[in-house]
Amino acid sequence: MASTVRRAGSVPLLGLLVIIAGAIFLVAGTVAYSTVSTTLSDQRITVSDDAAYFAGQHISQPWEAYAEAMVIADHASEMAGGKTYAELPRDDPNRESVMTASFLQASLFTSVVAFGVALLAAGLGVVLVLTGIALRRLARA
Repeated sequence: MASTVRRAGSVPLLGLLVIIAGAIFLVAGTVAYSTVSTTLSDQRITVSDDAAYFAGQHISQPWEAYAEAMVIADHASEMAGGKTYAELPRDDPNRESVMTASFLQASLFTSVVAFGVALLAAGLGVVLVLTGIALRRLARA
């Protein structure tokens, strides 16, 4: 009987710890998303007019960053005749521009990934909070 009481007493504590961990993940994910959005917005980048989506919009969200990254990729490919930076000869006059485009595209894709990780952390936080609440309710039953 003492073992049952000890086990039952640890479930609410475990539930509380899971709720706290979930809250930390939720706050961290939200702060990270906001930070990436603000930092990206501070760069004052606008989606190119020839983008398939979000043309002319100020970039502050992952879908806008992705749209601009795709336009940059198209422009660089056109400039390089379908070759990548690594495939261009060293004396090609477009090599430096293609390299800059590759870096810009990679930076925008990195922000898209950062947004995704932030959303993943926040989503995991919600799941953990709900799991903790369920554990605490289960212990009361």
